[in-house]
Amino acid sequence: MSRVTRRTFAVAALSTLAVTQGASAAPAAPQPPGGAAGERRERAATELRGMWLATVGNRDWPSRTGLSAARQRGELTALLDAAVRRRLNTVFLQVRPTADALWPSPYEPWSQFLTGTQGEDPGWDPLGAAVTEAHARGLRLHAWCNPYRVALSTDRSRLTASHPARKHPDWVVAYGGKLYYNPGLPEVRAFVREAMLDAVRAYPVDGVHFDDYFYPYPEAGQTFDDADAYARHGGGFASRAAWRRDNIDKLVRETAAAVARIRPGVQFGISPFGVWRNAASDPRGSATKAGAQSYDDLYADTRTWVREGWIDYVVPQLYWSIGLAAADYAALVPWWADVARGSRTRLYVGEALYRAGEKDSAWRDPAELSRHLTLAKKYPEVRGHVFFAAKEVAADPAGAMARVVADHYRQSVEPPR
Repeated sequence: MSRVTRRTFAVAALSTLAVTQGASAAPAAPQPPGGAAGERRERAATELRGMWLATVGNRDWPSRTGLSAARQRGELTALLDAAVRRRLNTVFLQVRPTADALWPSPYEPWSQFLTGTQGEDPGWDPLGAAVTEAHARGLRLHAWCNPYRVALSTDRSRLTASHPARKHPDWVVAYGGKLYYNPGLPEVRAFVREAMLDAVRAYPVDGVHFDDYFYPYPEAGQTFDDADAYARHGGGFASRAAWRRDNIDKLVRETAAAVARIRPGVQFGISPFGVWRNAASDPRGSATKAGAQSYDDLYADTRTWVREGWIDYVVPQLYWSIGLAAADYAALVPWWADVARGSRTRLYVGEALYRAGEKDSAWRDPAELSRHLTLAKKYPEVRGHVFFAAKEVAADPAGAMARVVADHYRQSVEPPR
């Protein structure tokens, strides 16, 4: 059976997701009614236009390890300038890709993706400079963190000697060829929360951003070994799955509360995998037949986070084309709009710019991405879009980003406040 695969990023930094095809295309939901007149005017005047700037595996920046501080800074400002040229207003900079840091953190070592050696001082402060340079250009900057990923291999000796994962080997689980902190340990949750919050204390960032990795994506024939943590901390839960979801819920709620306390007004948001649950698993789910579901496989109850208003914004990764039988963009946008309707959580849509120009799919047409924005305009809950990723925003090899700008971004706007 043919399969649609979510891109595997550089150095296997992001995991592959399979979506089983063969389902009938889901019909788009009817256009929902607009809100109050004042709310509609505010929506018309503001819109989030963002890009993810990935550092893991040197995906977007720096172009390679070991560049001088001046070269690194020059590449970074060039990407920020590209965002301005495309009339974007927000950058999501990955500052904690693998339990490391792009700032002088007292909790974790300097990222290996800067110098090539974990723990080596790059000779400058990338996050501090990024905030300054972004704000000078009128851009908002959100500090993008991966909460639990420790390393892209299972060889602990490759971690710097002072790494917390070496000091606390019991915190770490090897799975799928990578190392992860165990979300089931309260001490781990407290540590990763404080490590991420250090960036909020130290810099005037505009937001804190999590990606879609909580518990790792499933690997066939492998088990995430948290049996001991479940035996110690899972009492009172009906199943290990329910306990795992509660672990992630706690991280989300506690991080949100701490961000608001440390720097009021800073936004906290998450970009989850685009399918919460298929309707076959839950009648509240989407008309999809995805091979992974965030609720069941990543133990991330993303629908609850939005409905309960635990997060300020959500950016579901809707990386599929309009009309794709197994995961239709035209079915998922109205599903997420319905989830966000009436909540305090703002909805932005994650867009797969990186797929533009792909052969043998709808993405071969550079206009596919522009059609996404046209469709999303029908739903007032959609307050903007975020594009993966910065390298494609700048180079635009298929011309899809230029088409989006010409069709939708003719004037610059401010993001929602």
